[in-house]
Amino acid sequence: MKRFLFASLFVLIASVGFSQPVFDLGVKAGVHYSNMSLDGEPDLSSDAITKMHWGAFGRVGFNRVYVQPEVYFSKKGGDLSFSGLSGGFDYKNIDVPVLLGYKLVKTPMIDFRVMAGPVFSFVTDADYPEGWNDLNDEFLNDNLFGVQYGLGVDVLFFTLDARMEHSGIVYDDPDFVNGKSTSFLLTLGFKIL
Repeated sequence: MKRFLFASLFVLIASVGFSQPVFDLGVKAGVHYSNMSLDGEPDLSSDAITKMHWGAFGRVGFNRVYVQPEVYFSKKGGDLSFSGLSGGFDYKNIDVPVLLGYKLVKTPMIDFRVMAGPVFSFVTDADYPEGWNDLNDEFLNDNLFGVQYGLGVDVLFFTLDARMEHSGIVYDDPDFVNGKSTSFLLTLGFKIL
């Protein structure tokens, strides 16, 4: 077993040592479908909303393995309904995912990728439904931690990503409700470098 691990480590180090470094920098924009999962109040429900996001990404790696930090601006939330009231709960944030990726198929024209990693979100503003006095900034978490995972394809200078994101608790009111956000992101990017 030790010989196998040593041989595997040697092959990994040798392949990284002889591979060409990769550095990409680009811009991206897309849509995401966001929904709040709510715990606490049984009559409170949430429906998904569709919003836009935009930002920039970098990609650094060797051969098939890469790290992809990103920063983008987005708006998330859900359409809430409770006791005859309904309205949108939206919050604006800056997302900073740091993804570890692997190119499953690597050719000069097209790459198929898988990626996963943490995402750090910083809430900048929130809009609450009109007439809902139970929701306010006091219980809104400003800094969130979550995880993203998904698939991607690169064709020449274009990138297309499809990802899922699960964030931590966005809204935490012990007397009313707490909620987490789940999003599906579809993003088109363009490599500048």
